Amino acid sequence: MTDRSDIIIDVKNLRKVYTIGTERVIALAGIDMQIHRGDICCLFGPSGSGKSTLLNMLAGLEKPTTGEITVAGARIDKMNEKELADFRRNNFGFVFQSYNLLPALTALENVEMPMIFRGINKELREKQAAKMLQFVGLKDRIRHKPTQMSGGQQQRVGIARAFVARPPVIFADEPTGNLDTHTTYEVMDMMSQMVKKRGATLIIVTHDEEIAAYGDHIIKIRDGKILEQSFPKANAAPDAAPAAAAP
Repeated sequence: MTDRSDIIIDVKNLRKVYTIGTERVIALAGIDMQIHRGDICCLFGPSGSGKSTLLNMLAGLEKPTTGEITVAGARIDKMNEKELADFRRNNFGFVFQSYNLLPALTALENVEMPMIFRGINKELREKQAAKMLQFVGLKDRIRHKPTQMSGGQQQRVGIARAFVARPPVIFADEPTGNLDTHTTYEVMDMMSQMVKKRGATLIIVTHDEEIAAYGDHIIKIRDGKILEQSFPKANAAPDAAPAAAAP
């Protein structure tokens, strides 16, 4: 029997239908799924499968047509826009394919942003942001702006920003889509390490099998439906050596 206290996201009969002119497009066709705390969950499928729409539903960025979405015990499908904004601020972090850094701000200032919205004082948020940037290998780039950094460095800033306020759930939509192969592995290793050390839950949208291989829970999606779910690491041997402690 599943321990329900271990479930952080519970989805029941989720449907999303868009009306385009006179045509109805079914993006999600009755999704039922559960995601456990501390897992790396990959929403895996080809372009147009509905995986990004599903992520947007789980993150409260779009309203479902019908169905239930419960996150950390709260029914987000019933929340109004203000309630959703407050819930996202306190519970979610986001890593974007295109980084979404503010170009006028330094790396440190970009990482501080989630803590500003939570009302954390300047001294503490600067300390925490600097610590996170050091952890992601950007100690010497703290005062650099996005245009002074490579794509890989910008994504590291994005990871630091997503995790700095210790949200229980991180969403990442094709987070390595603009990166080369070597940097992709570095970024994925870094996010995986951060998730495991902090006990967070990471939900990744990807069409790349190598990225999906990082998942504890892989949900294959096609035509708005779940084709298959797997838990490839359930019986895997533990890592030989512990990773460095995350801040």
